Amino acid sequence: MAKNEYHFVTHWKVKASCGEVYNTLEDIDALAEWWPSVYLDVKVIENGVPGGVGKVVELYTKGWLPYTLRWKFKVTQADFPMGFSLDAYGDLAGKGVWVFEQHGDDCFITYDWRINAEKPLLRYLSFIMKPIFKANHYWAMAKGEKSLKLELLRRKALTVEEREKISAPPRPLTCPPFSVKQGASFGFQ
Repeated sequence: MAKNEYHFVTHWKVKASCGEVYNTLEDIDALAEWWPSVYLDVKVIENGVPGGVGKVVELYTKGWLPYTLRWKFKVTQADFPMGFSLDAYGDLAGKGVWVFEQHGDDCFITYDWRINAEKPLLRYLSFIMKPIFKANHYWAMAKGEKSLKLELLRRKALTVEEREKISAPPRPLTCPPFSVKQGASFGFQ
């Protein structure tokens, strides 16, 4: 494995149908609203064909570390409601595969993400910083699971009052989630 190559497999479980999960993840225009801790800006560049294949999306993202990423993805396969695949390029380059499985009232979600870190900071520091960069990814995906659960509740709410009782999704961090020394921390944008 190259020093700047990463492979992550994430598992989530949510109370929803596979179709609800698929539709929520496919709703690119709302992604930065319900997963704002990671997705700072999202723009559809090309719509693709009905069902999503060919859709190209431009992203501006971050985690808890003090750097941002600019990258794009193109949907390469779609199998509603069982999942879809994408190719990424830019600061992150590789392939992501979302798979959804229905088990009773729960949707089991697997995201298989094989990427190379192409942003110079990540590419050149991966040889010593890989564990920290991995932790950043796991933090982002944990926020994604929490945010998806909240968004599914919002979409299922029957009234405005019911919707307003649902917590807001986790916001982006402006500083790392740790202190450098007692009483001191660094703020990053």
